[in-house]
Amino acid sequence: MVVLIVFAVLFAILGIIGSVVPALPGPPFAWVGMLLVYFADKVGGLEDPMTTTCLLIWLGITIVVSILDYVIPAKTTQLTGGHKAASTGALIGLFAGMFIPPVGIILGSLLGAFLGELLVNDKGLWPAFKAGAGAFLGFMLGTGLKLVVSGIMAWLVIKYAFL
Repeated sequence: MVVLIVFAVLFAILGIIGSVVPALPGPPFAWVGMLLVYFADKVGGLEDPMTTTCLLIWLGITIVVSILDYVIPAKTTQLTGGHKAASTGALIGLFAGMFIPPVGIILGSLLGAFLGELLVNDKGLWPAFKAGAGAFLGFMLGTGLKLVVSGIMAWLVIKYAFL
């Protein structure tokens, strides 16, 4: 049981980290932490057990947030007149900016979206800036949503495992 709890907490922490680092799926990791706490209860009989309903509701939320993480940046980029190049540039800038966290991640994403739109579609500075800002806004909204959901699931892991 203790091993499951330790791994549950590690997955919850990975979930929060993965909400910011683009290569890691944050909310799914946090949900795996919840699943491990659920099984730890079945093995060791925790005082306040996590219900199957709670686990399934958070699985649904995890799936929806994971889908929205792809939809939100595309829609905000599209709403500001941008194309796929802005979204791709934002992602490339994000990876490049990871070496100077957190400023590099934010500025890299914004600059990458701007340059992607400017270099590929060449409609001028202002449309490229708007598209870059839209891609950046979408990235920030998606990241914020993942952080909130992963943070709540991490809190639930702690609550059901220790409190």
